[in-house]
Amino acid sequence: MEWSDVRILLAVARAGSLGEAARRLGVSHPTVGRRIKALEDEAEQPLFRRTRDGLVLTDAGDRVLSLAESMENAALSMERRLAGNHDRLEGLLRISSADWFAAFVLAPVFVELGRLHPAVVPEVIASYRQLDLTRREADVAFRLVPFSEPDLVQRRLMTLHYGLYATAQTAAAVEADPASVGLILMNTAQSHFPDVAWLIERFPDAPRVFTSTSRSVQAQMCLRGRGLAVLPRPLGDATAGLQRIETRGTPPTRDIWLGYHQDLRHMDRLRAMLEITDRMLSDRPPG
Repeated sequence: MEWSDVRILLAVARAGSLGEAARRLGVSHPTVGRRIKALEDEAEQPLFRRTRDGLVLTDAGDRVLSLAESMENAALSMERRLAGNHDRLEGLLRISSADWFAAFVLAPVFVELGRLHPAVVPEVIASYRQLDLTRREADVAFRLVPFSEPDLVQRRLMTLHYGLYATAQTAAAVEADPASVGLILMNTAQSHFPDVAWLIERFPDAPRVFTSTSRSVQAQMCLRGRGLAVLPRPLGDATAGLQRIETRGTPPTRDIWLGYHQDLRHMDRLRAMLEITDRMLSDRPPG
């Protein structure tokens, strides 16, 4: 069984449909269908069955799933190690982070990387979804929480400070009647964030008027006078028209962690970016 066929088998098993597997692999729907049929003809038995919830593995398909995953792990390991041994400072470098962090914190790092190594092309994947570094969905990621995946190199990069922001008009309204101003918060999935609890506790009678996973969207709604928002200071301070409101106490800080797969530790373009990142952003004491 060839790796290209195994790759399609795994994609269909994970996606539950030929169409979604084709989209993830960047091939056509008929191509996926033909390859699965060829696999089943070779195995002389069906590997998938159709259900109301989509395609699921048959007993035969389930028996070969772990072997297919082992083949995938070997192929990915070879890919990572070949990438890690690249001896020229050129090529694509895939970086995962929140959009606002890339725009307001990492942007100077990208500029410096381009100045020193113009053949390296940073590709920012701005998403709150935690990409799988083992599968090389990204080469390096920046997150608010430590990494839990195996075989990753990680370290704390910096402490991120937050502030309470509003327009001048909203700030005046808060001064007159705190309960009259709405709160702009993270959505339900991120409602456990410390800054959300801090803001609700600080203004217990204020209504919740807007939620979003995107800090950039929150900043824009705050700028349009929708209410108060706790924002990362690099974002809030850089948004013209917003001012930081001094209150009793300050929102909780968060640590920023960076991580990458250990097989990429010798990738020169990654090391170059990490050196620049540490020099420009790290708040760790030298040595």
